[in-house]
Amino acid sequence: MKDTTSGSNAAKRSQSTAMREIIAERVKRRGFLLGSAAGLGAVAAQGFVGSLFAGTAHAQAAQSSLGFAELARVLDHDAHVAPGYRADVLVRWGDAMKAGQEPMEPAMMTSDDQAERFGFNCDFIAFMPLPKGSQGSDHGLLCVNNEYASPNVMFPGVTWDNMPDSLSDEQVRIIDASVGHSIVEVKREGDRWTVVQDSPMNRRFTMASDFAISGPAAGHPWMQTSYDPAGVLAKGTHYNCAGGVTPWGTILSCEEGAYDTFGGTVADSPHAAVLERYDYDGSDYYGRTRIEPRFDLAAEPNEPNRFDWVIEIDPYDPDSAPVKRTALGRFHHEGATVWLNSDGRVVVYMGDDSNFEYVYRFVSDGTFDPANPETGRNLLDQGTLSVARFEADGTMRWLPLVHGTGPLTPENGFADQAEVLLKTRLAADALGATPMDRPEGMEANPVTGRVYANMTKNKNITADNLNPVNTRPENLYGHIVEMIPPGTPGPETDHTAEVYGWDLFVLCGNPQAPEHGARWHSETSESGWFVNPDNLTFDPRGRMFVATDGANEIDLPDGIYGVDTEGPARALPKLLFAAPVGAECCGPCFTPDGRTLFVAVQHPGEDSESLETVSTRWPDFGTDSLPRPTVVAIQREDGDEIGT
Repeated sequence: MKDTTSGSNAAKRSQSTAMREIIAERVKRRGFLLGSAAGLGAVAAQGFVGSLFAGTAHAQAAQSSLGFAELARVLDHDAHVAPGYRADVLVRWGDAMKAGQEPMEPAMMTSDDQAERFGFNCDFIAFMPLPKGSQGSDHGLLCVNNEYASPNVMFPGVTWDNMPDSLSDEQVRIIDASVGHSIVEVKREGDRWTVVQDSPMNRRFTMASDFAISGPAAGHPWMQTSYDPAGVLAKGTHYNCAGGVTPWGTILSCEEGAYDTFGGTVADSPHAAVLERYDYDGSDYYGRTRIEPRFDLAAEPNEPNRFDWVIEIDPYDPDSAPVKRTALGRFHHEGATVWLNSDGRVVVYMGDDSNFEYVYRFVSDGTFDPANPETGRNLLDQGTLSVARFEADGTMRWLPLVHGTGPLTPENGFADQAEVLLKTRLAADALGATPMDRPEGMEANPVTGRVYANMTKNKNITADNLNPVNTRPENLYGHIVEMIPPGTPGPETDHTAEVYGWDLFVLCGNPQAPEHGARWHSETSESGWFVNPDNLTFDPRGRMFVATDGANEIDLPDGIYGVDTEGPARALPKLLFAAPVGAECCGPCFTPDGRTLFVAVQHPGEDSESLETVSTRWPDFGTDSLPRPTVVAIQREDGDEIGT
């Protein structure tokens, strides 16, 4: 994931010494790590390293529901998986997606060829069973985001420092053809997964693809360009990070920032104040401006407004048009986790992946009828987008981002609902939302209904701008927040309620290093604790699996960790999979039967200066092989359910 470290809004959101005292009390109180939240009940106290109750349930740790033998942590050029498991390469950057295509030849790659091959830097993964509507686990469509490119390990002679001048025009076009989204049909035959290369459902979306624009911002003057005067058809997508799956069989792909895509002087733009709030600096990181004038802020001042949205894609219909759903707001979307509420309304949880940004929720106006999947069509175009405010007493409140509410008026720069959504960050500022430590993956536990949000890190937070839910200055290790809708635990919770409870599930870091301030279960092993939680998912039993991003900075591998969220082993992590050096883990996704866990291994070797000094050539390891972002399929050697 991109590391957006802007701290420009930190000062105006600083906290007082009194707030730090409240935080200290909050961290000490009995509910922390135990699942309690004001007025919503409590779970019996367990043992946690560094907590007031360390050792209480020491003897019960063996009751962890995660029965696998933990992987001993190792960081080297290869990937590793726990004993009794295997991690098979399923699909890599450049793999063929069309009948008759030959294996990738990097030196012969063209942009047209790349546009028909699996994309770079795989991230979010969705497994969509075939046939549609089934719960099949051996045959389906794998929908994978391709977030961004790493030219230093794609092309000889290119380094991070000599871009964009070292990139040819065609290499820039290859980059644009390598990002976006890939859909491939996959099958499990025996104990191996393979790609169906000649499937008519295999599909790519790139910076050249067309996307419909829908919802309140469609057609708004800020969305209109010289090549799309109506403002209803966007060209291209990139920085596609995490995502979600809808109950009606579509996937949501999230755009996470376009600020370094454009060239020009931000101050000269008619949208300068908004662009600055969205971290634009006119850097044109890959050199796109020289091949496409639409990325010049002076030539097309409205073009940036057509990025940073959630895109809905129907993977089952290869002729369908993807849609940017503007009702879900404009910000650096890390994910869009969907929950079908008991009253039929659809809820979408989203994080804004930058320092001091916010947690959001969308609730549809209409309802979805599972017996009639067509009721999901356009359901995400009308509803209420809200932003979270976390209180010191363990409650959180959803603040509606609705035009005319509170300060969201024309007098304050919000002419209509479209402008509220186009300026989502500014609207959230105005409402007094809680700035967070870089919100990334968010998922709801399908068994308990509780929602978990990863705060990956925030190196810019200081002792003067802490708040009740972001409690550590210079937070280099991250934490996980537990949000508790009324009615939990249980799947019949009300995810449309205005007020939730909240708690801190874990504070990441080394529990044996007091300066980290980490909080884990007391039985956490030397290989079990982790840092920088990024994506997460739940298996069919409701057990959490966390993917990390950033551990290499402290000489640890990024990986996949299983964690119980309930019972005696609550907050006890176990390492299942470790990525090779320079890589992060993304998009963990289970098949419905829980027997396969797909994991995206993104940017292996990216920490290297160039291909000439590359730290790994995973997964192929040939003398001239390039490191290739890859989706792996993790399975038990005996074919049984993951984690049991």
